[in-house]
Amino acid sequence: KSYIYKLIPNKDDIHEDDFAIEIAPYIAGKNVFYDKSPSEGKINFYSAINGLLKIDKNKLFKINAISDLSLPCIHNNFACNENKTIAAFRIIPLYTNKKVLEKSKKILETPIFNVIAYSVKTINAIITGNEIYYGLRKDLFKSHIESKLKKYGYTINDYKIVPDNAKAISEALNQLKTADLVFVCGGSSVDPDDVTKQSLSKAKVKFVFKSNPIQPANNLSIGYLENSTICVVPAGSLYYKASALDIFLPRLLAKDHIDKKELKFYSEGGLCHFCDYCTYPICPFGK
Repeated sequence: KSYIYKLIPNKDDIHEDDFAIEIAPYIAGKNVFYDKSPSEGKINFYSAINGLLKIDKNKLFKINAISDLSLPCIHNNFACNENKTIAAFRIIPLYTNKKVLEKSKKILETPIFNVIAYSVKTINAIITGNEIYYGLRKDLFKSHIESKLKKYGYTINDYKIVPDNAKAISEALNQLKTADLVFVCGGSSVDPDDVTKQSLSKAKVKFVFKSNPIQPANNLSIGYLENSTICVVPAGSLYYKASALDIFLPRLLAKDHIDKKELKFYSEGGLCHFCDYCTYPICPFGK
């Protein structure tokens, strides 16, 4: 540099570091911590636990609509590991008016970011299919689901293999419904002997949805029976690294209620890119 500059701020201005320090407690919610000191005006926010990130998008967008403010973050409903960076805040200029800080605080009456702990205690599974029940084909569902659960610290507590029969499915559900989460695998497509969802409805499972717009695994379905969440897993999820099961699984483990009205939003980004090398969840699928 050829020159040395001296900046004389107005009395109503606030420095980037001071702004970040003051606003950080308003941004961070439950199970979220942040840098004690800014670095070049920036403070990062982190997950304090392994859990599900929940973002108040309305507040996030309002903050970023204010001139001079920058608060980018990772996606809502992201499955965070402890110490995962979830957001970063800074003001863009070196100084801004103190009124910007006060306006921001009014928006942030409640925090933007919270991380919900995984609260499911027990998980059971029902594997359906005549070909599996009668030993004509090896079951792939149990190991498939357990491979998904492992990274969250879970396993299947108990399971049963039953034929494509409404009575058998209902009886198995009655025995295994004591778990917080029950996976019911197979029999959810369009063939005449695909009776899983019909059988569960007769067993008084109240479905939130019986299909979804995400591909793969359009037929993944979610419902409730007494205190259990019931998740129907279609065979399509077996053959892809990432499917609708991966998108909804962290929410199921956190007991985060999934509303039918949300499903339409999953259509954007709901088509897997089917990459040669899968990097899910660090990819656009399901975002």
